[in-house]
Amino acid sequence: MGVWRRIGFCSVLFALLLSLLSFLSCAEDHAPLQAGALVCRLDATGHLSSLMDATTNTEYLAAGQPAPLLSVCVADEWIAPSRLEIAAPNSLLLRFGGTNTGDADADHAEITVSLHTLSRETHLVLEVIAAEPDSVVDALRWGPFPVAIGDTVGEIVGVVRNRDFAFGLQALNAKTIGGALENDEGSILSRGTAAQKTEFGAMLNAFSLDRSRPRTHTVWKEWRDRFPRLPVPPIPGETVVGSKIALFGCPPGSVLDVIGTIEITEGLPHPEIDGVWSKRSPETGRSYLIASFSEANIDTLLDVVSRAGLLTLYHFEPFASWGHFAPNPEFFPGGIDGVRRCVEKAAARDIRIGAHTLTSFTTPNDPFVTPVPDPRLAETGRSYLTAGIDANETSIAVADTFYFVNELDNTLYCVRIEEELIQYGGVSRERPFQLLDCVRGAFGTTAAAHEKGRPVGKLLDYPYKVFFPNWGLQDELIANLAAFFNATGVSQMDFDGHEGCYATGQGQYAMEYFAERFYQLTDHTVVNGSSRSSHYYWHVCHYLNWGEPWYEGFRESMQQYRIDNQALLERNYLPNMLGWYLLKAHTTLADMEWMLARAAGYGAGFALATSMEAVRGNPALGEILDTIREWETARRCGAFSTGQRERFRDPAREFRLTPTGDPPGTPAARGGWQLYPIETAGPFVHEGVLDAQGVPATATWRWTQMAPAGPLRFVLRTSARTGDDATGIDDTGADKTAAVTDPILVFDGEHRLELPVRLEPGQSVACDGKPEVRIYDTKGRYLETVALGSTLPVLVPGEHEVAYTCTAMGDPVPRISLAINAVGNPEPVRRPVRQ
Repeated sequence: MGVWRRIGFCSVLFALLLSLLSFLSCAEDHAPLQAGALVCRLDATGHLSSLMDATTNTEYLAAGQPAPLLSVCVADEWIAPSRLEIAAPNSLLLRFGGTNTGDADADHAEITVSLHTLSRETHLVLEVIAAEPDSVVDALRWGPFPVAIGDTVGEIVGVVRNRDFAFGLQALNAKTIGGALENDEGSILSRGTAAQKTEFGAMLNAFSLDRSRPRTHTVWKEWRDRFPRLPVPPIPGETVVGSKIALFGCPPGSVLDVIGTIEITEGLPHPEIDGVWSKRSPETGRSYLIASFSEANIDTLLDVVSRAGLLTLYHFEPFASWGHFAPNPEFFPGGIDGVRRCVEKAAARDIRIGAHTLTSFTTPNDPFVTPVPDPRLAETGRSYLTAGIDANETSIAVADTFYFVNELDNTLYCVRIEEELIQYGGVSRERPFQLLDCVRGAFGTTAAAHEKGRPVGKLLDYPYKVFFPNWGLQDELIANLAAFFNATGVSQMDFDGHEGCYATGQGQYAMEYFAERFYQLTDHTVVNGSSRSSHYYWHVCHYLNWGEPWYEGFRESMQQYRIDNQALLERNYLPNMLGWYLLKAHTTLADMEWMLARAAGYGAGFALATSMEAVRGNPALGEILDTIREWETARRCGAFSTGQRERFRDPAREFRLTPTGDPPGTPAARGGWQLYPIETAGPFVHEGVLDAQGVPATATWRWTQMAPAGPLRFVLRTSARTGDDATGIDDTGADKTAAVTDPILVFDGEHRLELPVRLEPGQSVACDGKPEVRIYDTKGRYLETVALGSTLPVLVPGEHEVAYTCTAMGDPVPRISLAINAVGNPEPVRRPVRQ
């Protein structure tokens, strides 16, 4: 079904006729629905005629925009209501007129949808209690509700606001999807569409699908329509009946209070941390450490967490398999009891233990797969055997190949025939169709004979080399995951890979259901985040922490993406989080300070991923951990001024924070801190020209240092030459720019500093006031540390000059840029006095 298609011409004409008749009859609005500051009026056709702030009598319904309270989809056609009746107190009846076009496929009988309404003190509740005739409505859509407010649009939470008023929509169960229905799958392919910005302001919407009948549609539509024509089994009884929303209007500063009341009153998830609602708790959005600890080394890593002042020690690979979630014996030889002992050790130090998984991703070594595959593993589709096979046959005859030739996501090339898994190497393109080069008894299953006509199911997989559960098996997987947390007391996790729930064919509903069901089954607070954002999950989650560290250095890996996310989080009432960063054996204090300043600027938490090798091998670890603690303490207690936070957001600026009045290594500073700006001269640029003798020309630059005296700090970067006559690219398109060898810096005509390094184009070298330099690759990843053969100059306030030259191997010579850094005069940062 193509439920997003536009209404046909006849339906449009019919709707226009109804509107005209309604106008000519001067039908009056029905009695208004009011809750709190919101007054909602409906006309005789079931469309909104007013959305008003009762406290100021300000109208917020966008003029000239269609505003049906609810529309239905029947046989691919969207139909707006034609008549509204007051059936009884708190009961509305919407009628959707029948059509008689002469086209049997387009005609349908009148449809009625019964709504129960309830006006609470803070919000209005609308629920579908019947839709007749039965099993006719394929989908329904609440709204869209067009409002003349567009200053701040919370696309995830479903709230729009300006400085005077906020209007919100909340889905009141998992089957009601906050967002726009854009595909048959019912998936939301962006960060959120519960509220959408428009030219006139914004619109809010939600939808529900009839899932009680078998469907066939494309699954996992984002990223290239991965699985077309996937058969989706029905969920018995899961129709549009029961779809339920809340509408509210209030002052902008009261939005969270109202949503909290809605959660409690309407029975939505309302997670708390130590008795405080998570959306209000100061513990939400705390930074944490990710490391694969074991029963043997957990004390060392708890020391790291404690010294850095972080909240959680979060295990990256705690499970032996995904699906049954037994503890990984490599780290927990004591099994569940071993994990629980780690949790108890951490709790004694006020530290949480977290565990990472990928939601519904199911590994091939899990008992759901081997030695007997569960019949509820998700399939992309089926064919059948056109000839019987024995246990050794490697060419398998099948009726058709549609599901087997899909290469968009076909990593494991695995089919299931009865209780055997088989991997195939190819597919014949002509009849008789065959699966070729088959490996029998794959993943520890048993090769067996199979009779002609047996189903051949193509298992749905993913490049991580995993399978997935269907809707029925997903419930069992959720129960297994919750059982692990209940048995161990682990209290943090992420629904990473949350979109894997799409494998059920149930779109966003499967994601919302997974998170809510896990929340219902766990017997203690499990602080959680996700790789995805969605409207109903907003009520379950504590944070969203996007930003991966695997690609480049601290300052480059998805950094703009991380920063762009901050405004998204703020407008959706979620704590600021900067994502994951890697703490490695060669991570420097300067890199960590750079990140911590960004975190302080946005008031954001973060995750540090590390390893025992990095913890044991980083010579600056103690200083780094103490610095994390000070920045995090100052950030969380609100010590930084608005002006300081604004400066922290500039990625070109660097800062150093030191405690005052406390010896190093003590718990976070009790009195306050000193904030030192890092003053930067440059970057000075040399295009790499040659002198008359063919030697790289010397460049000289001058600057004035305002900062106090201190040892030299600099960053020297190389890149290919620029300009029409020196592209640095040869005829094949390869970079032919020469390397820089042994660069020399001469300061104030006296202090000669020779750098015994070779830098390829794009690499850089950095010095942080110590007689050594660090070399980084083109992506900012650390390569090595090189000791210098001389002391560093001490630069004092005043005028300075630096001359640069180098030895270059070949021509053209690289372009270089040089930045000189100095630690500026401190400014005090005081801990706020709490009343």
